[in-house]
Amino acid sequence: MEVKRRTARTLVKRLGSASDAAALAATIAEIRLCSKQDEEIRLPLADAGAVPLLSRHLLAGAPIASASSQADAAAALLNVSISDRETLMSTPGLLDALAHSIRPASPAVVAQNAAATVFSLLAVESYRPIIGSKKSLISALIDLIRSPNPASRTVKDALKALFGIALYPLNRAAMVELGVVPALISLVVKKDRAGILEDATAVIAQVAGCFESLDAFRRAAGFRVLVDLVEKGTGATGRTRENAVAALLNLSMSGGDAAVAEIRELEEAEAAVRELADGGVSARAKVKAEALLRVMASRRGDHWIGDFELRPSPQPSCSSSTDSASF
Repeated sequence: MEVKRRTARTLVKRLGSASDAAALAATIAEIRLCSKQDEEIRLPLADAGAVPLLSRHLLAGAPIASASSQADAAAALLNVSISDRETLMSTPGLLDALAHSIRPASPAVVAQNAAATVFSLLAVESYRPIIGSKKSLISALIDLIRSPNPASRTVKDALKALFGIALYPLNRAAMVELGVVPALISLVVKKDRAGILEDATAVIAQVAGCFESLDAFRRAAGFRVLVDLVEKGTGATGRTRENAVAALLNLSMSGGDAAVAEIRELEEAEAAVRELADGGVSARAKVKAEALLRVMASRRGDHWIGDFELRPSPQPSCSSSTDSASF
């Protein structure tokens, strides 16, 4: 282990003293490779001071920064974060550097690695409110999913980061305020949406679990889109259908009568939800569909919906919607 510590100190010293682009790029590339191939060197790299040097490089303030070296720096930070998230979160300016790198103007691989690093940090529950308080970071992720290539790995990593942020209930209102709902709805209605629907609807289901989301879903025709995704004939996957009905359920719980009225105004909504409840694609989809039918019935004073018998089941809430959807 001492050998690894010496190697880490040597690499970080070279990183801090590099005076030209070639030397800097070579050192960062070596750090990336080491941190990828050897899990045991990640902690020594963090202890030696690699994280602040790598994060400053992402800001591109130095004239010798290049796209390739920034990509390597972002990848190295991602690798280190897997083993030592605490050092990254305690590094001043780290979140700002990641937000800067996530912008659509950044090279795709840089944005992808930065978004993946954010998602890695969000694995620690106590970090979610801290990351969610960085509006510049949320805005950058939202801008990224508006980019013209929604099937890219970069957009998928941005969606995963947004999902992690939305797991903390108090982050959802800020996400809605920053425009996440129309961005997500636009994403799922694109013709080339294959490969991202499950991820996008997973985020939608989480964001739907706050009162502020009601008007945003109304304005973006989100209720119509979600009902369409619940319907069997649209070709959506089982997980996508489950996420869509979870989103409608969360909207009905957080938005109350107004949200239920929006769902019931769509003629095919009740039949689509009942079909999912009767033949469900998964146990969780069945439970959520049954719960939504129950909420719809209670709002109009019914006890039966067609031949569907309403049975007691736990009622989801804004703060308990963590398992509404998953990647």
